[in-house]
Amino acid sequence: MFATKIGEDGKLLWAEAEDPVIKDDEVLLEVHAAALNRADLLQRAGQYPPPPGWPDRFGLEAAGVIKAVGKQVAAEGRWQVGDQVCALLGSGGYAEYVAVPEGLLMPIPKGLSMMEAAALPEVYGAAYLFLFLEGGLKAGDTLLMQAGASGLASVVIPMAKAFGARVLTTVMNDELEAAISHLPADRVINTSRESLAEVMKQELEAGHGVDICIDCLGGETAGQCLPYMNFDGRWIMIATLAGDPTTVDLRSMYARRTRLIGTNLRSRTPAQKKKLLTDMVDLIWPKVESGEIRPTIFKVFPIQQAEEAQALMQSGKSAGKIVLTVR
Repeated sequence: MFATKIGEDGKLLWAEAEDPVIKDDEVLLEVHAAALNRADLLQRAGQYPPPPGWPDRFGLEAAGVIKAVGKQVAAEGRWQVGDQVCALLGSGGYAEYVAVPEGLLMPIPKGLSMMEAAALPEVYGAAYLFLFLEGGLKAGDTLLMQAGASGLASVVIPMAKAFGARVLTTVMNDELEAAISHLPADRVINTSRESLAEVMKQELEAGHGVDICIDCLGGETAGQCLPYMNFDGRWIMIATLAGDPTTVDLRSMYARRTRLIGTNLRSRTPAQKKKLLTDMVDLIWPKVESGEIRPTIFKVFPIQQAEEAQALMQSGKSAGKIVLTVR
């Protein structure tokens, strides 16, 4: 088969690779499309290695057709050769084929293309984890979603709105603010001309402070904003693109009962991921099929242009998901 590798010049190339061999509890997925995630860039930089047992290649989510099933999968009968599915992966989605544990497969929601389905597993799984399992989202909560032009935000914002939340989000400039105008955020905070900490203070004083923050930026801003969370607020750290260190006013945290939560999806066990994905399909897929929640596809590249696709993500100029087509 062919897969994306790092060439001698350090750039990505589409080259021959070993064929995957499936285990009894796995299926062989013929990949039709795969989506990019920030974790791909971290993995390429040597900061986010794949979990044990997964190939040393990129790609955390893909959609395609099952071409073969292991003995255990065949005996259970849930998945069949020919089924169209999307899959959450430890790595390896930038390829013609990938071996996938059966617990990481999901049916493609009715009405979605392969390209749209490829943009679901990682980002929807992460959104479900952050909003509901870590954040305990309920109707009437106020959510702050950092980096509103990210692929994750393109899912989190409509998902939170579909379940009755009020949503604030941040962008870095006017161009990105315009790019996310289609998302149903209640307030877009343009940090090129507004202080996030000051906005949060105003929101708190107005009686509708932030209950949940999903923060992929971190840095100095995180510590500045923590004192302005609602009582029992949950500040959920998922990445630190703006820097690892910050200064935290610990007195304000215990006084307001604020919880600072670090989390990710990739490091969870296969059993944990299977449970999460099963619950997510039951709760979220009906809203995907009804059109209440749909992935925002920013740009599609052929798999042979994975280098250009990752460069676009690295530039910070994308607003939504970037997808690679394999077939």
